[in-house]
Amino acid sequence: MLIHRISYNSRFWISEMISELHYVLCPPTVCKNACNRNGPFFVSVKRRNFCTSESTSLVKTGVVYSHQSQASANSNRVSRLVRTEAQTALFDYLHFTRGFHFTDAEYMSKNSPHFIQNLLSVVDNEQDVSRALSKYFRYNPINEYEPFLESLGLNPTEFPSLLPKSLIFLGDDGLLLDNFHALCGYGIPRTKIGKIYKEAKEIFGYDHGVLSMKLKAYEKLGFSKSTVIKLVSCCPSLLIGRIDNKFLMVLDKLKGFGFGNEWIGSYISERTTLNWDKMLDTMSFLVQVGYDDKQMKTLFTENPTLLFEVSGKRIYVLVGQLLKLGFKMNQIYNLFLKNSQSLSSKGAKNLSTAVCFLVEIGMETEEIASIVATHMEVLGSNSLKAPTTVINSLKIQKDDLCRGIKKDPLMLINLATKSDTKATNNQDSNTIVERKSFLLRLGYIENSEELSKALKKFRGRGDQLQERFDCLVEAGLDYNVVSSMIKRAPSVLNQTKDLLEKKLDCLQNRLGYPLEAVVVFPSYLCYDIQRINLRFSMYLWLLERGAAKPKLSLSTILACSDARFVKYFVHIHPEGVSTWENLKNSFSSRY
Repeated sequence: MLIHRISYNSRFWISEMISELHYVLCPPTVCKNACNRNGPFFVSVKRRNFCTSESTSLVKTGVVYSHQSQASANSNRVSRLVRTEAQTALFDYLHFTRGFHFTDAEYMSKNSPHFIQNLLSVVDNEQDVSRALSKYFRYNPINEYEPFLESLGLNPTEFPSLLPKSLIFLGDDGLLLDNFHALCGYGIPRTKIGKIYKEAKEIFGYDHGVLSMKLKAYEKLGFSKSTVIKLVSCCPSLLIGRIDNKFLMVLDKLKGFGFGNEWIGSYISERTTLNWDKMLDTMSFLVQVGYDDKQMKTLFTENPTLLFEVSGKRIYVLVGQLLKLGFKMNQIYNLFLKNSQSLSSKGAKNLSTAVCFLVEIGMETEEIASIVATHMEVLGSNSLKAPTTVINSLKIQKDDLCRGIKKDPLMLINLATKSDTKATNNQDSNTIVERKSFLLRLGYIENSEELSKALKKFRGRGDQLQERFDCLVEAGLDYNVVSSMIKRAPSVLNQTKDLLEKKLDCLQNRLGYPLEAVVVFPSYLCYDIQRINLRFSMYLWLLERGAAKPKLSLSTILACSDARFVKYFVHIHPEGVSTWENLKNSFSSRY
């Protein structure tokens, strides 16, 4: 038996060595005209046969594209375990065969679902997926840029303009990986590097050390490392060439208003679009309106969306509407000072909608101007229904509605405000203010839609949310990491502090997972403690008997439905059903 095993292993390794020698001695030749034959995303590769020098074969290397239609049809039929086998096979190929760093190979294999799905479509009818894919990789080179770019958060539909025309191996472009590792080493999340690659691809061609020097240059301007990460993630063009002069001008103006450099970092997020030209235009316009430095600071402190949502254009539109209503520039200036929230993206939209509403029901310009002047704050804080909707629901005429609003302008808010706005406004005002202050500290932007949605998702007072947040930080997680987790899974902070501590203790001391596992899958903290203990008890039982793979991700075990869990974690062992029933009975009596 031992001799047979040694003989089998020897044949396997000899086969592998021959395959590698064949690859080195007979490298693939990329045909420039291949795209016309098989579509734009196939690369035709001529490979000389190891045994017969004359014969050639065509190999499709664009795996993600070459099986797209078949993969989409099969996507619902692939089990989680099969997908895990495919991920492992891809990892083995990237790490052991192609020599990728362990971390890179693991991340690419686990974060390129479209690529994995299309690999599975290649071996759709094979029983041993891992073995079939290993054989496929041996004779079919893959375009390594595809899983690499997908793992960075890019969609395969974005690949055509990003894939190199003459390269399929990442190792052939040493500068690419060198600069990629420079970004990772600085602390930029891999999921944000995709945007950087898309918008500032040229930085991946910098010589060794250049990119690190550029990142350090922003620290020398007075920014913290976390703020530099936010800046280059939102505006990758900052890493191209020298430091942008327009960016420096914005900093100088903000310093003149009394803001420090870190003020920018406290308000920008991954969804923020930074446009230095429009920021300068906005500030110049407000200066022309009559704002001095002190008033500018007050305005931007209360309303940072003026800069960070690129709403400069919206200011011009809003001012134009007010001028048409007959306001003078000095009157507009005073209105803005008293109602700065009306300059926000949402506030300006609500105010514009209200003006259009009044125009549509036939109200005179002078009357509209009077209502705007006296009720600007209320109009900017509420989203209104369409006039026809209000008229039909009340079964009245336009003239009647117009007369009623003239007598009592607040009638417009009471009758036309959308229900979700009323629901938010009817909550305890102190709780809303506290909760809002907490969210602003997390990096949400004042008066943004993102903030409005978040206010509805979180439960509890601001001090309670802060206590739960601090609990995660005190457990050993980085402040910025916890902020990112909360934005991805807001309901984490709807758990009590005691419950969070129990779940973290269970994760580390009972289940044996590192604390960082919740960073990848923060929703773990939202699951019922009974579900966690029950499912992991079954999984640990299977591990002891060698019937399950070690260190499966938290999402694999918790996120699937009960039916899928029973199929893949209970029925795979002869004693699984009885053990599962015993565990359920035990935990039901305990909780």
